[in-house]
Amino acid sequence: MDVSRFLIVFGLALVIIGLVWPFLSRMGLGRLPGDIVIERENFTLYIPIVTSLLVSVVLSLLLWLLNR
Repeated sequence: MDVSRFLIVFGLALVIIGLVWPFLSRMGLGRLPGDIVIERENFTLYIPIVTSLLVSVVLSLLLWLLNR
């Protein structure tokens, strides 16, 4: 029962992130200073280090506040 609940919440979170992502990318999330982008002729490597840290901090704060 716990696994099914986790999968449902995870799926809903992915849907919400997918719907909100175009708005967040317009604000600059995803292309912050510190994110690594390597572009070659037929290859692009994108490593969003700072964006991942920012999202992690925000989610950690939200979960901390909800569990409090």
